[in-house]
Amino acid sequence: MHAYPIQSFGIDQLREVDLPTPQTAPGTVLIKVRAVSLNYRDLMMVKGLYNPKMALPRIPCSDGAGEVVAVGEGVSRVHVGDRVCGIFMQQWLDGSLTAEKSKAALGGDIDGMLTEYALLSQEGVIHFPDHLTYEEAATLPCAAVTAWNALHHAGDPATPAQPGDTVVIQGTGGVSLFALQFTKLLGARVLGTSSSEEKLTRAKDLGLDEGCNYKQRPDWSKWVLESTANKGADRIIEVGGAGTFSQSLRAARVGGTITQIGVLSGASTSDPVGLTPILHKQLRVQGIYVGSRAMFEQMNAAITTASLHPVIDRVFEYHQAAEALAHMESASHFGKIVVRVSQ
Repeated sequence: MHAYPIQSFGIDQLREVDLPTPQTAPGTVLIKVRAVSLNYRDLMMVKGLYNPKMALPRIPCSDGAGEVVAVGEGVSRVHVGDRVCGIFMQQWLDGSLTAEKSKAALGGDIDGMLTEYALLSQEGVIHFPDHLTYEEAATLPCAAVTAWNALHHAGDPATPAQPGDTVVIQGTGGVSLFALQFTKLLGARVLGTSSSEEKLTRAKDLGLDEGCNYKQRPDWSKWVLESTANKGADRIIEVGGAGTFSQSLRAARVGGTITQIGVLSGASTSDPVGLTPILHKQLRVQGIYVGSRAMFEQMNAAITTASLHPVIDRVFEYHQAAEALAHMESASHFGKIVVRVSQ
């Protein structure tokens, strides 16, 4: 089979190689991968920025969808011919995250999905909604489950966003656009930031209520306050990290929730966390690390009921995997970037 193992760090070092096709063992399933979607984590992994000490070679990319082509002894959850996705953390099936469950993350702890065939535990795969293509389904395991977790399982108490709530999304990447789509299913209001007027216009076509160009208005937290009668947002889907966190603190309402997901703006050692707003506003800052298989199943049921389709920026062919990563690095995408592995 053909695969893209990281053998040395760097996008320009990624090469397609020929590897033996895995053979099933008891409790495992062999998936013919049809499509893979990219996350920022994958880019950092390939560049050696996520875990510089990661043992190589390692096949990257956590998110993929494909067809079950063989099953090992004792497998009952799926059958040959089923269309499935792998779950991000292969051991987090339900309940709260633990240190043990956080191990075996695809594309990091174990080999990922940028390969023609992937061998996974039957517990680590899930059927995806019938109305989705393989390309669409490949966008679900990380970005969609992360957004679902942030909207449905974070907060105090841990209840979904409600009609009348205001949710703030940052940018127009995969997590943010899934959060927009899921928030509108809940009947809540969505405010969004972007550096592009064109992207804000496209987001409004998906249901964004109001948008702010943060290049024109760097103090976008004041805009959020103005847009909420000076109350602040109920929930902020924080994907920027150090570069945006202080703005999120100022934009949140008293008793609001910030779901800390990403570090797209990069790490910072010179800009300490502003603890005062957390104290004065009694904010809840909830870290979100994707989600469990049970969350994935709940989300898939909602996607099916709503006939929702993920937003795909562009589909690259398998031989263009490095180009797809470079496209992600450019930060010009709107929605998810997908690599079609096979027809």
